[in-house]
Amino acid sequence: MEYVVRAKNVHKSFGSLHVLRGIDLDVSRGETVVIMGRSGSGKSTFLRCLNWLEKPDDGEIFIEDERMGFKLARNRFLEAKGDEISKQREKVGMVFQLFNLFPHMSVLGNVTFALRKVKKLGKEESDAIAWDYLAKVGLTEKAESWPSKLSGGQQQRVAIARALAMQPKVMLFDEATSALDPETVGEVLEVMEHLSEEGMTMIVVTHELRFAREAADRIVFFHEGVIVEEGPVQQVFENPKNQKLKDFLGSVEK
Repeated sequence: MEYVVRAKNVHKSFGSLHVLRGIDLDVSRGETVVIMGRSGSGKSTFLRCLNWLEKPDDGEIFIEDERMGFKLARNRFLEAKGDEISKQREKVGMVFQLFNLFPHMSVLGNVTFALRKVKKLGKEESDAIAWDYLAKVGLTEKAESWPSKLSGGQQQRVAIARALAMQPKVMLFDEATSALDPETVGEVLEVMEHLSEEGMTMIVVTHELRFAREAADRIVFFHEGVIVEEGPVQQVFENPKNQKLKDFLGSVEK
């Protein structure tokens, strides 16, 4: 099996709070994995460790065959520097709860910014790529608009286009719909479902059970910094074994 993400014994603490307590998770190419768990269970911290926004205290993370945060030199792993880590992050697209768009840039400018600054592409090439991904999320007609003129759902779709434009190997979604009004949640989930259908490797932290049921290949349940249960969608929803998972599903489905 070809893995895009491999996390081995990942630990992370903030002061005396041990948030991640030895996470092991492999994600194969084209797989959509949904991570669920109560607030404070370590889900978002784990995502931030995957792209080195948070540096794990222990463990290893590989994106394809490259160890995040390190470079291989003379058969030894040495800590990577800032520019080297930035280059590694190009493989990992991330969409946050809040859209984090640049308010002083148009939609097109937001999508092309990293293409020009990080990948050093020219205006013509970066614009062409941006138009393609705005079309994918259904927002070409908003290319010249300012973020403040968009709905929350539209802003999140721009954020998705911006991440996709970098052509990452894996997409991370951290509660991407939690800050949206109920009427705009569906349009973002639809884009995410299409990405899953197209074979994009995705790790999604969400409480949206409909998305999990329809788009996920596997459910992973976090509790107090450890994975207490994981498995195929139907098995997890219809026959959960862990009592904490049973309680969680009962509370979310009410």
